[in-house]
Amino acid sequence: MAVSGEAGTGPGADAHCTSCGRPAADCAGCARTLDPPHYCATCGTRLAVRVSPGGWVGRCKHHGEVARS
Repeated sequence: MAVSGEAGTGPGADAHCTSCGRPAADCAGCARTLDPPHYCATCGTRLAVRVSPGGWVGRCKHHGEVARS
């Protein structure tokens, strides 16, 4: 389980765009700074994201909780 502060660790980390789900090499940087991620950065699977006034929590069905803010 990786928290957003641990992004970029391990093999294959950040291999996909968190905004569109495409491979990072094919994406021109469509992610906006304040938006929560919609796709897992590791596998590109659509996330279940819960947004609250205090932040957001994203959950991948393969990797568990992948982001928290």
